[in-house]
Amino acid sequence: MKKFLNDPVDFVDEMLDGIYRAHPKQLTYAAGDRRCMVTARPTAGKVGIATGGGSGHLPVFLGYVGDGMLDGAAVGGVFQSPSAEQMYEVTKAIDKGAGVLYIYGNYTGDIINFDMAAELADLDGIQVKQVVGNDDAASSIVGEEHKRRGVAGIFFLFKAAGAAAAEGLPLDEVARIADKARLGTRTIGVALSSCVVPEVGHATFSIGEDEMEIGMGIHGEPGISRKKLAPADAVVDEMMERIFAEQDLGVGSQVAVLVNGLGGTPKEELYILFRRVSQLLEERGATARHVFIGEYATAMEMAGASISVLTLDEELDRLIDAPANTPFFQHVKL
Repeated sequence: MKKFLNDPVDFVDEMLDGIYRAHPKQLTYAAGDRRCMVTARPTAGKVGIATGGGSGHLPVFLGYVGDGMLDGAAVGGVFQSPSAEQMYEVTKAIDKGAGVLYIYGNYTGDIINFDMAAELADLDGIQVKQVVGNDDAASSIVGEEHKRRGVAGIFFLFKAAGAAAAEGLPLDEVARIADKARLGTRTIGVALSSCVVPEVGHATFSIGEDEMEIGMGIHGEPGISRKKLAPADAVVDEMMERIFAEQDLGVGSQVAVLVNGLGGTPKEELYILFRRVSQLLEERGATARHVFIGEYATAMEMAGASISVLTLDEELDRLIDAPANTPFFQHVKL
């Protein structure tokens, strides 16, 4: 294992210390706990949006705290859920009188702890609503979408809901928009290598030098097929076939596309993947209105990528296009 570390036990807290030192005008923390990240520029009367989850996935989750997106994030250990108490402290800190929306991935620990935090907030008179991202089309069959993991496509939920809250919409409307984005988003990933959790010190799983695994999760959860590494176009064709099977995209359809690197894939290769995604959309008469390419939800240094597609309507198109400014994501309106 080659990593820039001091003591692996301190990996998350030293990473957070570095982030706060780098971005003091945008980020701070609540309750004296660096793992309770909140915006340093709160807006009175606005719906607060909180997320949370394990470290090791930057920019998800904490990287989207900022103007036009999220107001807080509870930060767990590497691939570990933050505590209910940390989520509760974030909730209290970001509530500005309009209630708080939780948006997080469909993982058991996160669900349990966010539910507990919501109960604690309710005792304080803070209204909380929750939307659980489940965009990973490879992790369960159609009809059992509630079992699917939340992966990179949760970015679209953050973006749409954050823009809606910035417009001053009430909690029910912000939650409705987040849920609309959830329903319209599908993601599938492919892994080429494993990752290394600092405190473990060795690869999470093994995969052959000439192999790839379609559908692998961002913690190394098993995918749906392992096979010989194919040319980029063939890999995208197989991935997009599963997305197209669940999205009715035809002539006139408009979408937002995210081609996400998992931590160890050069951006040049991500553009090669998008090239084929764009061709396949064009063949169907669909248009990619918004394109995001880069690292949006990683798995430490895992080599691989994911493709997320959000089906747009006029409302989502406007919100995805809205400006946002966080330490890890900047978007200027087209």
